[in-house]
Formats: sequence, structure tokens, C-alpha cells
Amino acid sequence: MPKLSAEILHQYRSKTFRWQPRLRLHFERDAIHFVNERGFIFFWPARNILLPSLWQAVAGERLVPDNHDDPAHITWQWKDHLLGRRKWYYARVLRKRNTFISLKCLPYFYALSPNFGDPDNDYLIQYRQGLLPMEAKAVYEALLREGPLDTLSLRKAAMLSSSSNNSRFNHALEILQADFRILPIGTAEVGSWNYAFVYDVFQNHFPEVISEAEKFKEIEAREFLLRIYLLSIGACRINEPYRIFKWEEREFNSALNRLFGTDEIRKGKFMPNDEQEWLALDLLLN
Repeated sequence: MPKLSAEILHQYRSKTFRWQPRLRLHFERDAIHFVNERGFIFFWPARNILLPSLWQAVAGERLVPDNHDDPAHITWQWKDHLLGRRKWYYARVLRKRNTFISLKCLPYFYALSPNFGDPDNDYLIQYRQGLLPMEAKAVYEALLREGPLDTLSLRKAAMLSSSSNNSRFNHALEILQADFRILPIGTAEVGSWNYAFVYDVFQNHFPEVISEAEKFKEIEAREFLLRIYLLSIGACRINEPYRIFKWEEREFNSALNRLFGTDEIRKGKFMPNDEQEWLALDLLLN
């Protein structure tokens, strides 16, 4: 059985995650290139979830500090400046965390969303099936009706402005973003912090993605995204992709079996002193 060295795996990730000092990001254009290179990344590193992050590609292999004057917080400015500019896609997507997705990968994600190609009406099907909360429906319909709204105005338009609705409103935003129905397109100087996102519906900004996504079968989209993920992380325990994509086991296995046919990805007990099965790029095994 081939073996996977922890040292080789870390060296691989130090390149793909841009932990190495010589590979760090310094400018906004570097950040755009990094997202395009990796396909999809987190904004900040997530504890116990393997995925490159924009913050660590600037700061190196360390956690986000509490102090607000850390130089790596330049990533906030890049993110806010590029909202709505179609350089990448940004929203709370994977595990409902802040995620950057390249425009190349976006149709594959959309192909796996609960949308069927008619975004002005698809949400009603999900709502009638009991799969979309009433608050999410109200938020989405407010944006359909009134156009882009900052967070405070959106709460009022959706009749969720009372403090008792805080958690329900935030949950609605998370659901709608994860389902590729809404996204932040800018910021507004409103509220006690003079900072709030402006939201709009997906189809107003990426209408071509909806038709592009129709070209892919779901199994093709899963195979593509799983491959991109493994190219970023190099190797992982076999249950790790479940945790990030939340696919059903049957769906995951179907995509994985298609990847095995390329001889690029292998499955086995590769790590010394670890009885769990791993997925690994063949080039990392010896």
C-alpha cells in the first residue's frame, strides 16, 4: 500500500494555501488570481474544516487575531471593494461561511442548488414543500419587489425589523445565500456601526450562470467540485468532503468513482498509524 507523508502533505498545502512567505498575497489583483487558481476558498480559516482562505494567503499559517490592526485585515478592504464587480462570487455558501467562488466554478455550484432555472418562481416550490422558512420567503420577495436593499431596509421590507426576529432574519439570509438566491453586492453606511451589506437577488447579477448551469448534470458538477477541492488540499480523510459539501453518501460516492477512473485520485489507508481511509492525489503518494 502506498504511503502518504505528513511532511509532504504539509509542503503541498503550504503552496496551495499560499502559506509560504514568497507566495503571499499583497495586492487586490493577487487575491483575484488566488480565487481563480483555487476555484473556491473561505474568507477566514475555519476551525476543523480544510480549505484555503484569503486571510491565511495574506497572513500565513495562523489564526485570525482579535486585534483589528493586524496587517492581514487588508482582506476586508479587498472584499468590500470588489462586491458587485463580478471579479468573483462572494456569499455565505459552504457550511454557510463566507466563501469566494471563481466565476468558472460558479455554474457548477449553481447546478447543485435547489433552483430549476426560474428564480422568480422556484422558491415557491421549495416553500410549498416545507423546505424554505417563511422568513426566507419574505426576505427574498422583498428583494424581488423592491430591488437592492441594505440590511436595515431589508429587515423593514420583510417585516422582520423587531429585535425578536434577529435570529430568524439572519438565518433567512444564510439560507438564501447558501441556495444561491441572494448575495451581497455592496455596503452602506447605515446602522449603529455605519456598515451594512446591500443585498440583491442572484439573477440580477449572474443571469448567464443560470443558463450555463443547465449544461451540467449533477454528477458532473459534483465530480468537478470534488476534484477542485482535492487539488487544493492534496489529501484528506474520506469523510472530510461530506463535512464541507453536505452531499449524501450516494452522491459523493458516485462523484468519487468517476474521479477514480482518471488515476488522479486514490483511496486507501495511506497515513501511518491511521486506520481511516484517505483520499489523496496520486502525485503525493510514495
